[in-house]
Amino acid sequence: MRVELLYGRGKKAIELPDGNVTVIEPLYLEGMEDERQAIRNAVREPIGSPSLYEIAKGKKTAAINFCDATRPVPNKKILPVILEELRSAGMKDEDIVLVNSLGTHRPAPKEELIELLGEDIVSRYRIAQPDCLDKDSMMDAGVLSDGQHMWVNKDYLSADVKVLTGFIEPHFFAGFSGGGKLVYPGVASLENIKVAHSYKILANKNSTWGITKGNPVWELLTEGALITKPDFIVNVTLNKDKQVTNVFAGALLEAHAQGTQFVKRTAMREVEEPFDVVITTNSGYPLDRNLYQAVKGMSAAAGIVRKGGAIISAAQCIDGIPANSHYHNLLKMAGGPMRALEIISEAGFSMQDQWQVQLQADVQVKADVYLYSECLSDDEIRSAMLEPCRDIEAKVAELLSKYGKDARICVLPEGPQTIPYINR
Repeated sequence: MRVELLYGRGKKAIELPDGNVTVIEPLYLEGMEDERQAIRNAVREPIGSPSLYEIAKGKKTAAINFCDATRPVPNKKILPVILEELRSAGMKDEDIVLVNSLGTHRPAPKEELIELLGEDIVSRYRIAQPDCLDKDSMMDAGVLSDGQHMWVNKDYLSADVKVLTGFIEPHFFAGFSGGGKLVYPGVASLENIKVAHSYKILANKNSTWGITKGNPVWELLTEGALITKPDFIVNVTLNKDKQVTNVFAGALLEAHAQGTQFVKRTAMREVEEPFDVVITTNSGYPLDRNLYQAVKGMSAAAGIVRKGGAIISAAQCIDGIPANSHYHNLLKMAGGPMRALEIISEAGFSMQDQWQVQLQADVQVKADVYLYSECLSDDEIRSAMLEPCRDIEAKVAELLSKYGKDARICVLPEGPQTIPYINR
């Protein structure tokens, strides 16, 4: 049978045996006929909140947080609508700042910002790119229930009106993306980010796909966002063609909750028993820009692979691992998944990006992981504790000879856009 995997900016077709392959995808929804009008309607008739126009009327300044280049958020469709409402409420261009919610990621060069936002917006508005290490560019928003002070970017926190954009997808330890993640970790300090991504918190059984209440990561990130008093969110859902399928705008908690329930209905897929081999992706560009992000697709596969089975991950990784990042350096330091977990769980250990290594190691303790990437060499892939795969069909044939011709194979063409789970 022929299966098309989302890979880079296109698709990679593979041929697999007909008899023992299961393909699991989210429920496909058509894109909205007029996406910009749907966003405008949601902003003017929001969930649990006055309209954005009513909120902004009489206010002087606004900050709009947007996702960076590792997320497929349709900023060119969302931001013009928000900016239109703010201007209608009396705000001037120079009183509006767009904040790139980078978390620990690198700042975007100008050409990337143009790709994300469009040349008109980049030339017309001030764009802030927060540095999670620069305390001088932050303000203390208050104390959270765990005792930590919440430090966030000044441009965001000092604005009279604070708007969070984003898209809602399953997330491998925060339950779902979107919502408060545009603040925490988006514009938070590295110290705050490390707390929310600590070994103990991520090791909690509820820190996983599709869970919000009772998930210590989601609860802490949401508390951190709420202490900054965001006024409004505009979150969308997307299909595999990156078309908008729904819009959830309004109060953070209420709008995000409706969005996550919508995604649960489309993304969660039940299976009755584990598979011997799971082929996954990271949902193509921009989610598979680097190996760091591709851990999400591996984690989605790990939920339905049997102990001792195999995962084949297809991720283009045009931005590399990235080489010599904290993530890569920790992988090289560890050399293997068990040692990685030993290092990260040691009392007092703290390193940026340890969370991604922890989750990758958890996957590899359960199953062998092979990476198909045209942008990484065999040596680079091995330096990241993974095994290279240059031909997916050949690797499947090799695994079938190892596990038996009747071994069960599953394919997740959209990777982490699907939440497969075993009915127990």
